[in-house]
Amino acid sequence: MILRKIDEIPSIAYAQGARKRVVIGPKEGAPTFVMRVFDVPPGGASSDHSHDFEHEVLILRGEATCKGDGPDQHVSEGSAYFIPPNERHQIVNTGKGNLRFVCLVPLRGEDSCCML
Repeated sequence: MILRKIDEIPSIAYAQGARKRVVIGPKEGAPTFVMRVFDVPPGGASSDHSHDFEHEVLILRGEATCKGDGPDQHVSEGSAYFIPPNERHQIVNTGKGNLRFVCLVPLRGEDSCCML
């Protein structure tokens, strides 16, 4: 078993002020999925993109608008959502504070995944 504290893991810069931490991945021996935690400042957003693998997202803190192929969806702390393969998606921090969310992708998706 591996136990890690999110805030003790170094973060790397992504686009638009966002930061990414790889919490669990291949370096920790995970053979299938990569768990990442993102912090997005107010007004920050991910790129508007799609790819051929799924995402699972859990909002830990803050609020945002999820944009995609359908209507915009408001999300806040405790919201979870699934993004199927090839669906366009973007998350925009619409709150006054930091947005923090967990995003799981298949191992093959980590290197090519969603430049926030």
